[in-house]
Amino acid sequence: MTGHEKNESGHVPVLLTTVLDILLPSPGEKILDVTLGLGGHAEAFLSKVPPNGTLIGLDADATNLSVATERLKHFGDRFLPVRANFRELPDCLPADQRSFDVILADLGLSSPHLDDTARGFSFHGNAPLDMRFDQTRGMTAADLLNRSTKEELTFIFQEYGELPKTHRFVTAILAARDATPFETSSDLNILIDALYGHEAKFVYAQIYQALRIAVNDELGALKSLLEAASALLAPGGRLGVISYHSLEDRLVKHMFRALTTPQKDPTTGTISAEAKFVLLNKKMIVPESKEIEDNPRARSAKFRAIQKLS
Repeated sequence: MTGHEKNESGHVPVLLTTVLDILLPSPGEKILDVTLGLGGHAEAFLSKVPPNGTLIGLDADATNLSVATERLKHFGDRFLPVRANFRELPDCLPADQRSFDVILADLGLSSPHLDDTARGFSFHGNAPLDMRFDQTRGMTAADLLNRSTKEELTFIFQEYGELPKTHRFVTAILAARDATPFETSSDLNILIDALYGHEAKFVYAQIYQALRIAVNDELGALKSLLEAASALLAPGGRLGVISYHSLEDRLVKHMFRALTTPQKDPTTGTISAEAKFVLLNKKMIVPESKEIEDNPRARSAKFRAIQKLS
C-alpha cells in the first residue's frame, strides 16, 4: 500500500510511504504507535515486522481503539491495544515493554472526531461543545468558555489560535455567557458571526483549534511525549512525528534540535557531551500534491524524525 491508497476501511494514513521509508520498520522490531487512531499506520508497520515483530498502540479514544483492535486482530498477540493518552508514557506501558525500535506520533485528528458532529470538533452543524479526546474526563470546550477567566481566555485565543481582535472576542464571550452559558457550537458560531462579520469564515478554524488545544492540553502532552519517547527508544531506534499546525511543528523542531546538538562548555566552547540523536530529515517533509488531492486532510501535515545513536 502506498501513501496515496486507501485501505479496506477507507481510511488514508497520512504520509504512509514517507513514514515507512524513513522509520524503516524491519522484521522482529518493536513498534510503539502512540496515536493509534483507526490503525492505518499500525497495520503497515505490523506488515513489515514479521514473524515476531510487535506493536503497542495507544489511543485515548474508546471508539478509535475498538475500530483499530478489530482491524488488527489478525495479527494476534503481535498487537497490543492500550487505552491511554501519550502524556501517560511510560507508566501506561507494560513494565516489561519499555524499549522500542520505532515510535510514531501522528498528531492529526482522526476521522471519527471530525466526522461525528456530536463530538463538537467541527464548526459545521450544531453539536455540544465537547472536543475532548477522552470523553470520560476533563473539562469540555463549553466548560472552558463558561468558567475561564478573561486572562485565561485571552491566552488561549492569542497563543493557540493567533486570533485577530482577541480582546474584543473575549469581552464578547464574557458578556454572552453572563446572559446564557455556552452549550453548543451554534451558540459559539452566532457570537463569531456577530463579531467578525464577513471575516468570520477566516477565523472559525483558528477559534476551534485554540479551544481543542486548550481542552486537551495538546502542547503540554506533546512536550511530555517527546521527553518520554526519546528515553523509550532503543539504541538505533527511530522516532517520527507528524504535526499539523505551526505550534506543534515548532515544538517538535526545537526539541529535535536540542536532542541532536552536542552540548558545549559555556566558557571554552568545546564539546562537553556528544549528541545522542541524529536528524533523519534535516527539513520537514510535507505531502506531495497527489496525496493532498487524494486525502485533503493531509494538506497541512509536516513530518520530522530522529534516530538514537548506538
